[in-house]
Amino acid sequence: MTKTDFIKVFPDFRSSSDAVINEILAAGRHQVIPAGNQIYTEGDDCSAIAFVLSGDIRVYKIGQTGREITLYEIGPGETCILNASCILSGQTYPANAVTLSDAGLFLVPSAEFRRLVSQHEKVRDFIFTLLSRRLTGVMELVEEVAFGHMDERLLDYLVEKSADNRLETTHQKIANDLGTSREVVSRLLKDLERKGRVQLSRNAITLLDQLHTT
Repeated sequence: MTKTDFIKVFPDFRSSSDAVINEILAAGRHQVIPAGNQIYTEGDDCSAIAFVLSGDIRVYKIGQTGREITLYEIGPGETCILNASCILSGQTYPANAVTLSDAGLFLVPSAEFRRLVSQHEKVRDFIFTLLSRRLTGVMELVEEVAFGHMDERLLDYLVEKSADNRLETTHQKIANDLGTSREVVSRLLKDLERKGRVQLSRNAITLLDQLHTT
């Protein structure tokens, strides 16, 4: 991977010196992980941090009843803040992570990542910016789960507003109607799609039979 390739995916490093980017590139290796592969299971040690070059990764928790909840998803130009946190704190991974599509990852070993964070402000800025962004999203998720029962409200909304099991709308319009954020709605809809309860397409949602029978 060249500096140009790296900056194209991670524009936050555009103003970094060649030396910093060369150190990052020299420290890691490229790997492709097929869709549906578990990257981390709760309690795993973090041997490396993954900078996502392509594809998508879902980070989620599993409750005692087996119910899953998506914490967030990671795409190109990002890394997992829980991955970074467990490396920097020396703790195990506190969730689960799985590839939603074939994912191209740039893997930097833990020791090298700690050194880069310690020595380079630009690397720290990148991690802290992602941390701030993710924390906001997770706080919204906590609020929705603890106070809003947003998943149930969303299901009721879809059934009420649909005609012939189809609803033509945007995630932002649903969010506005329900008084939440587009990110929360998108995350819940993706969970429903994974469970086979809806089918998502551009500006449209198709309700499947399972939505009415469960």
